[in-house]
Amino acid sequence: MIAICDVNNFYVSCERAFNPAIWHKPVIVLSNNDGCAVARSNQVKKLGIKTGDPVFKIRHLIAKHKIQVFSSNYILYGDMSHRVDDIIAQYSDQVENYSIDESFLRFDGFEHLDLTEHCQKMVKQIWQWLSLPVCVGIAPTKTLAKVAGYYAKKMKISGGVLELSHDWQIQKALKKFPVGKLWGVGRRGKEQLNNMGIYSALELRNADLKTMRKTFSVVMERTIMELRGISCIAFDADPEKKKQIVCTRSFGNKIQELKPLQEAIAYHVTRACVTLREQGSVAKSINVGLTTSHHNIQYQQHTQSRTIPLPQASDYTADFLHAASLALQQLFKSDQRYKKAGIMLADISDTNTVQLDMFNQSSGRSNDLMKTLDSINTKFGKGSLRSAQEGFSQKWAMRANTKSPECTTNWNQLITVS
Repeated sequence: MIAICDVNNFYVSCERAFNPAIWHKPVIVLSNNDGCAVARSNQVKKLGIKTGDPVFKIRHLIAKHKIQVFSSNYILYGDMSHRVDDIIAQYSDQVENYSIDESFLRFDGFEHLDLTEHCQKMVKQIWQWLSLPVCVGIAPTKTLAKVAGYYAKKMKISGGVLELSHDWQIQKALKKFPVGKLWGVGRRGKEQLNNMGIYSALELRNADLKTMRKTFSVVMERTIMELRGISCIAFDADPEKKKQIVCTRSFGNKIQELKPLQEAIAYHVTRACVTLREQGSVAKSINVGLTTSHHNIQYQQHTQSRTIPLPQASDYTADFLHAASLALQQLFKSDQRYKKAGIMLADISDTNTVQLDMFNQSSGRSNDLMKTLDSINTKFGKGSLRSAQEGFSQKWAMRANTKSPECTTNWNQLITVS
C-alpha cells in the first residue's frame, strides 16, 4: 500500500502555526514581490479568489472581508517542511518527497499494522509538534492514494486519514471523482476526455486500454492501470540529482548600479553552491543572466546572459563567485534598469567521478573550508557566515512588506513568551 501525506494549505498553515490570532480568519500568502495570491485559506477560496489573482484586482475583497495578507516567507516554509519530513520518516522507511508539502510513503512489510491507525498517529504527531493540519490518503497505487487524499481533505475525515483498500471502496470513490482532477490528466486532457464522453475517474478506469493509449499516450495508459489498482508509477525514495541548479529572483525595485547587481548574483551563487554540495555534485560552468523590466518603454528592452566555463569541475563557492563576476562585468550596461538577475550551474557531475587536477594543491583546503562554512550556517542559520561580495543591505531584495518572522531559523526573530 502507498500513502500520500499532504499538509493542508501549507503556506497559510505555516503562518497560522506561529500566529493563533489568525487561525480562524481568512488568509492570503503572496508571491514574489507581493504580486499575486499563491496560497489561500478555505475562507478565501469561498470568496472566489483564485490562485494567481493579482493583488490590485482583489484589494476591495481584502478590505471588505478583512483578509490577513502575508508576503512569502520561504525560509520558514522550507524549515517547516523539513520538520514534517523528519516526523514522516518515523512512520515509514520508504518516503518520496513529492513537493514541499506532499510526500509519498510506501508500506511494504507493514502488513501486520492497521495502516489507518498508524497514519492517524502520524497526523496527530504532526499537529502536536508543528500545529500543521495534515490529510493522508492510502491506496494500492500513487494515483489512487491521491484520490483518497482528496476525499480525506474535502470530507474532513475523522483522524485525517482515508484508506481505499477494497475494490468496492475504490469504485465508489472514483464514481464521483471528476476526471479533470486526476493526477496527471490536466486541463487539455480533461477536455479531450469530456469530448469522448468520459467525465468521471471511474469511466476512465473502465475505458478500453488500447484505444486510450492510441488516442493519448502511454502516460494515460499508466493512469488507467493505476486506477485499476496496478502500480505503474515508480516509487522514488532516492530522487535523481539535479542536472542544472538555477537561482533567480526579481528585484523589489529596478536597479541601475553595478554593486547591488554584484551582491544579488553573489547571493544566488552562494545558495546554488550549497545545493550543489548537498547533493554531492560538482559543476563545470556557470551562466549569469540579466533582464530589464518589460513594462518600462522609456528604456530599451535588454535580456542577455553569459556562460563562463571553469578550468575544472568544482563545488567551491569562490570559484563560481569569480566566474560570475567576470560574466557580470561583460553583461552590465549602465544605461539599463534591471528587474531580474539569476545564475545557473551546469555541466554537473558526481563528485566521485571527476578527474582531479594533479597540479591543484588547494582542493583539500577548499573542501575543508566549505564543510566548515556549511556546518556553521546549518547550525546558526543561513547567511551567518557569507562572502563579502554578498553585502548586507540587499537593496535588490524582493518586496516583502508583510513578511512574518523567521520563527524557527533566526535567533533574533524567535517568539518570546512573557
